[in-house]
Amino acid sequence: MHRIADRIIILWGWRRFVAALLAGALSALAMAPFDAFPVLWLTLPVFVWLIDGAVPHGDAGPVRRLLPAAIVGWTFGFGYFLAGLWWVGTAFLVDADRFAWLMPLAVVILPAGLALFWMLGAVVARLLWPDGWPRILVFAVVMAGAEWLRGHLFTGFPWNAAGYALAPVPVLMQSASLVGLWGLTLAAFFVFAAPAALATMRRRERRGPLVLAAFALLLLALHVGFGLVRLSLAEPAAVAGVKLRIVQPSIPQGEKWETANEDDIVRQYLKLSDGSGGTGGIGTVTHVIWPESAFPFLLTDRPDVLAAIGALLPPGTTLITGAARADPASDPSADRVFNSVYVIGDTGEILSAYDKVDLVPFGEFLPLRSFFESLGIRQLIRLPGGFTAGTRRHTLEVPDAPPMGPLICWEIIFPGAVVDPAERPAWLLNLTNDTWFGDTPGPRQHLLQAEVRAVEEGLPVVRAANSGISAIIDPYGRIEKSLGLGVTGILDGTLPQALPTTTYARYGDAPFLALLGVFAAISAAGVLVRRAKRN
Repeated sequence: MHRIADRIIILWGWRRFVAALLAGALSALAMAPFDAFPVLWLTLPVFVWLIDGAVPHGDAGPVRRLLPAAIVGWTFGFGYFLAGLWWVGTAFLVDADRFAWLMPLAVVILPAGLALFWMLGAVVARLLWPDGWPRILVFAVVMAGAEWLRGHLFTGFPWNAAGYALAPVPVLMQSASLVGLWGLTLAAFFVFAAPAALATMRRRERRGPLVLAAFALLLLALHVGFGLVRLSLAEPAAVAGVKLRIVQPSIPQGEKWETANEDDIVRQYLKLSDGSGGTGGIGTVTHVIWPESAFPFLLTDRPDVLAAIGALLPPGTTLITGAARADPASDPSADRVFNSVYVIGDTGEILSAYDKVDLVPFGEFLPLRSFFESLGIRQLIRLPGGFTAGTRRHTLEVPDAPPMGPLICWEIIFPGAVVDPAERPAWLLNLTNDTWFGDTPGPRQHLLQAEVRAVEEGLPVVRAANSGISAIIDPYGRIEKSLGLGVTGILDGTLPQALPTTTYARYGDAPFLALLGVFAAISAAGVLVRRAKRN
C-alpha cells in the first residue's frame, strides 16, 4: 500500500490525468443501481494521493501553483459524473430527428460543468493542505462543501451526491433523519478517504493515522448501528380509510405527445384505473393516482375527458394526476403553461392544483433562451417557450386523506426543500415521467433519492411514474410495494403514516454545518499538535 501511494503521488503529465479519470469513473459504481460503495475505499485514497502530488515544478505564480490540483479535481470529477450520468443522453434520442445531434454535447458538457465543483474542492483543499492525517479531515470538509454548492448553485443539481454511497439500503439511510444528505456526504468523504492516511504515515507518526482510521470505523459503525436500532423500533402503520391505486401506463415517450394518440391514451388510463387487470374494481380504492403530464393536451380544453373521469370515479373517490395547466392571458399567444398536479373530485371537478416550481433546464425551459435558440437549441418538451415555473411549494388538501406535498419529477431530489414550510404535509406525492431515460441507471437513482427524502422528512412518499418505478415508500425509506421499469399495470396499497418531525426536518442543514465546524476544528488542532511535537 505504501508503494502504491508513492507511485500515485509522483505521477505526472498524462499519467496523472488518466489515473484521476479512471478513479473518478470507477467511483460511480458506488451509486445506484450498482451500490458497490466499497469501491470508494480504493478510489478516494487515490484522489487524496493525487492532491498530495499536485505541486508545481520549480517557481510558479499563484495560479500555476494551483493548476495541478485544479486538473486533478476536474478530471476526477469528470470521470465520476460521466460514468454516473451518461444515461442523460438517452433523452435526446426520443425525438432523434431534432435532438440526436445534441446528445454527444449533453453527455460531455453536463459532467464537465459539474466537475468544476470538484475542481474547486481540490483547489481549496490544496490551499489548506496540511501534512499527515489532518489532511483527510480537510479533504472531507472541503469536498462536502463543494457538493453542497453543487446542490444549490445555478438551480442546483445534487444528483448522485457522494452521501448516497452511504445510503444504498434502508438500514443505511436512517442517519439522514439526523444530518440529511449533506451530513452523509461529509461522512462518506471522511470514511472512504481515511485509508489514504494509513498508506502514507511515517514510522514516528503512527498514532495519529491509526486513531483517524479508528474514528472512521467508529463513525461507520454508529451509522449502521443507528439504522439497525431505528428500524427495530419502527412500528409500521397505515392511514385509516385510505386505499391508493397508482396507475403506470408505460406509454412510450415518442407517442406520449402525439395529437393522434389523445383518445387512446385517455382510454388506457381509464381502463387501467377501473381495475380491469383483475386486481379489484375501482370501488375498492379511495384515491387514484396518475403520473406526470398524463395528457397530451390541456385538460381544461377537454370537458369530455373531465366528464369521463367523473363517470369513472365512484362517489368519494378522488383522482390526483399530473397535467399541463394554462394561465390564460389577454393575448392568447402569451398564455403561460405550467407543469402541474390536479386534484379532481368524483364529479370531474378540479378541486385544487399545484404548479411545478423547480423546472429542468433545457428539458422544460431554456435558460438564456434567445442565445440558445440562435444556435438552434430548443428545450426537449414540445411546447413553444417551455413551461413557466410556479411561484412556491405548497401543501394540497385532498378529500378523505391527510394533507399532501406534491412534487413533480426532479423536485424530489432537493434535500430540505421538499415541503411547504408554512404547512407541513403528512405525505409526499412524486409524479414523474422517467420514460425519457429508458432502462438505464437514471430511474433507479431517482427512486433512491425519493427513499432518502422519506427518511430525512419522516414522511411516506408515494411515487407514480409513467414507465416505472412506481412505489409506495414508508417514512423509513422502505419500499412497501413497487412496479418495475417498463411494466404496465396498477399498484394498490395503503398510505403509511407519517412520523414525528425528524431532526433534519426541524433544523435543516444546521447539523451538517456543525459537523463541518467540528471536523475543521479537529483538523486545525491536529496541525497545531504536530507542529508542537516538531518544535
